[in-house]
Amino acid sequence: MDNSLLDLLKQVDTPTVCNAIEVAEGKRGFDRFTRGTMQCSAPDAPAMVGYARTAKIAAIAPPTEPPEVIKARRMDYYRHMASGPRPAIAVVEDLDHPHAIGAYWGEINTTIHKGFGLSGALTNGVMRDLGDLPEGFPVVAGSVGPSHGFVHVREIATPVSIFGLTVADGDLVHADRHGALVIPPETLPILETSIRKLIDTESLILHPARQAGFDFDAFEAAWARFEAART
Repeated sequence: MDNSLLDLLKQVDTPTVCNAIEVAEGKRGFDRFTRGTMQCSAPDAPAMVGYARTAKIAAIAPPTEPPEVIKARRMDYYRHMASGPRPAIAVVEDLDHPHAIGAYWGEINTTIHKGFGLSGALTNGVMRDLGDLPEGFPVVAGSVGPSHGFVHVREIATPVSIFGLTVADGDLVHADRHGALVIPPETLPILETSIRKLIDTESLILHPARQAGFDFDAFEAAWARFEAART
């Protein structure tokens, strides 16, 4: 992924990328996106884009493994998050979902991950410390809650499921207040062109619709240009 595409992906929202992927694929039906309503710690922030660094956690019940095993796995987790290609996003499945109670994503943990150079976090779990999370590290989560429970790491670098979206370690993820998606690698060579084509095409209907005096005749003419540009 070159810098031009990366910069553009940060500027557009996830629905735009969904539509642009269908432009790149030449058909409707792209389905690698989250389902349902998610919470965003910084809804007005730019989209986060990066290669997934995956893990699984749990928090309702205390871990049953020896403490030294849990501590070693936690360090392995942080080592994994601190390594790998950049830009990157922490993508962490809470195995307690939909009854998750442990806020893994609070002020301390988000600050650590930002320090590692990650661009944000995507989780079906819980976040907290809203207002104290570091700027430039958005969290898209399943819920907001006050406690960390018995949160502990279960798996590292395995495929995870976030609101119906399966994400493998290393997948390229785009996420914002709408949710998240995985960008198919085969679309990358033409994705920038597809996004720009989509924006230009949509302007053919959006621009006249925002003008004073817009009526059905103006709509009909604009829609004809819009439909012609889409073919």
